[in-house]
Amino acid sequence: MGGGGGGQLVSVNPEDLRFHVELDRQSYCDFKITNLSENYVAFKVKTTTPKKYFVRPNTGIIRPLDSCVIRVTLQAQKEFPPDMQCKDKFLLQSTVVPPNTELEELSPDTFNKDGGKVLEECKLKVVYISADATNANSADEGSGTSNSKQIPEGEAAVQRLINERDAAVRQTHQMQQELVIVKTILISYVIASFWH
Repeated sequence: MGGGGGGQLVSVNPEDLRFHVELDRQSYCDFKITNLSENYVAFKVKTTTPKKYFVRPNTGIIRPLDSCVIRVTLQAQKEFPPDMQCKDKFLLQSTVVPPNTELEELSPDTFNKDGGKVLEECKLKVVYISADATNANSADEGSGTSNSKQIPEGEAAVQRLINERDAAVRQTHQMQQELVIVKTILISYVIASFWH
């Protein structure tokens, strides 16, 4: 948000991008930009690691007192970062543009600081949360020992995938059995109605 000073163009909620990280799986986080002014405001989202994230929309124009939701997708990761710490950062730049400006009308230097242009900047931190830690924390809420007996991240992720696969296999078998029963009932019903 860039501090609560007066004359602020936009507010951002939340200011931390929290991703529930699971291996080999995309994860996303939404944040909302609200135009606090009576002007049309153009924005651009930049990141220190563009190959790792997919931001949509990464540029846009917000009408006066309107808002826009941005979705940031974290690409599937092969391994967890050490201690789940993330140094990636995002920068949201915003500036006033003439009323009814269309996105394609923005000039390439819209977000350059030169030329005496007022460019508001807001830094967004990235926070990684392991999906396992989320489950562990909700399991022993209030006990204060969420990290005491944690399985290493990789093993826990593999175990969870195995459990999900087994559950899916069981569900498929059950559905196949139910299908056989339904077919049998249907056939006997058709035969019975045929003879009447």
